[in-house]
Amino acid sequence: MLRRFFSYYQPYKGLFLLDFSCAILAAMLELGFPVAVNMVVDKLLPSKDWPLILWACFGLLIMYILNAAMNYVVTYWGHMLGINIETDMRKKLYDHIQKLSFRFFDNTKTGHLLSRLTNDLMEIGEVAHHGPEDLFIAIMTLVGAFFLMFSINEEMAIMTFLVIPIMIWLVIHFNRKMTTAFHRMYGDMADFNARVEDNVGGMRVVQAFANEAFENGRFAENNLRFRLTKLLSYKIMAQNSSVSYMMMRLVTLFVLICGSWFVLQNQLTYGEFVAFLLLTNVFFRPMEKINAIIESYPKGIAGFRRYIEIMETEPDITDAPDAIAVEKLRGDIQYKGVSFSYDQESSILRNIDLNIRAGETIAFVGPSGAGKTTLCSLLPRFYEIDGGSITIDGIDIRKIKLSSLRSQIGIVQQDVFLFSGSIRENIIYGNQTATEEEIWEAARRAKLDEFIRAQQDGMETIIGERGVKLSGGQKQRLAIARMFLKNPTILILDEATSALDTETEAAIQQSLAELSKGRTTLVIAHRLATIKTADRIMVVTEEGITEQGSHEQLLDQEGVYSRLYQAQFGTYLEQSRTAFTS
Repeated sequence: MLRRFFSYYQPYKGLFLLDFSCAILAAMLELGFPVAVNMVVDKLLPSKDWPLILWACFGLLIMYILNAAMNYVVTYWGHMLGINIETDMRKKLYDHIQKLSFRFFDNTKTGHLLSRLTNDLMEIGEVAHHGPEDLFIAIMTLVGAFFLMFSINEEMAIMTFLVIPIMIWLVIHFNRKMTTAFHRMYGDMADFNARVEDNVGGMRVVQAFANEAFENGRFAENNLRFRLTKLLSYKIMAQNSSVSYMMMRLVTLFVLICGSWFVLQNQLTYGEFVAFLLLTNVFFRPMEKINAIIESYPKGIAGFRRYIEIMETEPDITDAPDAIAVEKLRGDIQYKGVSFSYDQESSILRNIDLNIRAGETIAFVGPSGAGKTTLCSLLPRFYEIDGGSITIDGIDIRKIKLSSLRSQIGIVQQDVFLFSGSIRENIIYGNQTATEEEIWEAARRAKLDEFIRAQQDGMETIIGERGVKLSGGQKQRLAIARMFLKNPTILILDEATSALDTETEAAIQQSLAELSKGRTTLVIAHRLATIKTADRIMVVTEEGITEQGSHEQLLDQEGVYSRLYQAQFGTYLEQSRTAFTS
């Protein structure tokens, strides 16, 4: 894992060496200050040479300025190193998430992903900057301080450094406890983010059901758990900090007592005594850095482990090594013995055979949960089939590059997803290189141009999160305009008008009819009135495709479709007949 972590330093070797070198020089200068003070007290003061003392102090000032410059480089450029690594990791994680299939997102909360993209990686960035640098400098400073102390007084140096094994034991002990605590804290933070994201996204439902008190209770539960986990983490940090502080102060007290004794015994000069005390303070710096590592390292490692978990989640849908790019497909679709299940246990589709000619409009009807949407979701490879094959123009879809395949397929759903930007940004999502004329043409064909011109900001009108400022019909028209701009060969309409009123539905149907011209169109519908003109209607049940034919043919069969039609229109027809007779 550490080897994998350090591989992210590779693009920034120069920046790392700059930061590392300045940190080492700054640490060496820190070690030189006590030696300089020792010389001033023991050699320059007895000489009473005031100009020489001033020059020595001037030299010390130069050292301070150099040290300040080194510290600036370490703080700014060092953090730049950490931020660069954090940014690269965030990009790789986001790119990887984009490659994962619908199956992954079906089982992963959005808040968890947001937490891994933000909080986890910020802690990793801090460790990337401070971790190796602080550890190396701490060891180097300890060794340097020991040799300088040893050169002043061997007995005191050895006795002072007896505290090191105890400090190492504390590092290991608290590191283990804090890694566990921070891993748990990040999990709770992800749950907390997921709760907030879920609640804010569904605020209209919450308020419509007057369930604010219920949601407050659930939020309070997550909030309290997050609080307790953070308190546990900081309790461990406080224990470590307090114990370390006490040990360092005991070392200072020990040096004061022993140093005073050696001075009284004329075994130590005043300058050496002051230098030893200053070196003790220098000795504390590595201890403080080690404590900082104890606090930051578990956070970074916990975050990196969670990062690795996602990065090691292999996409279950990828391009085959010999996959090809296709520029334009005709739209002949064939399902051969297709089987599929979401959980590898209960099959949704079993041995489905289906032939669709290019330019044909096929409607899928049937009871909920029979697999109509699933059948269409397999075509752009949102999910991978368990058995059989699906071909377009005789080419197995697994042999077509994903980007190429999906660029040929357009989907308009009942639950339209719109981005929170402007009307233009949402339409142009269908083709990022579209011209202004093409954007307006798409809007016109979707019967949206009049609405846009009526807005004060026109195409730049902000539509709110998920298009909250638009009506249901306007959202659908915007999705249709986006699809006109994409201009796909194959079109999937998944309950595209079922949530609309009758008048709006009729208007949208005209736009959809315009959109469907010349394309292979798959329509999923519960409102049977919207699919009467389909070339063929497929009845999908748990047994598979049980009936197929035109609207009139299926009514004559008096099977599942006929019963569905009677269930929707039987009562209305009977009432109309009675009213006419009267």
